[in-house]
Amino acid sequence: MPLPRDPAGPASAQPSTGHATSTSDRGAFCLALCTCGWRGPARRSRDLARKDATRHASE
Repeated sequence: MPLPRDPAGPASAQPSTGHATSTSDRGAFCLALCTCGWRGPARRSRDLARKDATRHASE
């Protein structure tokens, strides 16, 4: 059985150009990560890692 088609067509499947950031704990360190592949420096402070992510997303 074929899959249903998207009525809007293939143009609606374009990826967004925004950055989606998050943080990840690695042992005693926290890293800021982005869906574009960017990684911030390892920080001992989660707050600094979040600030790195915020700065990256606003660029």
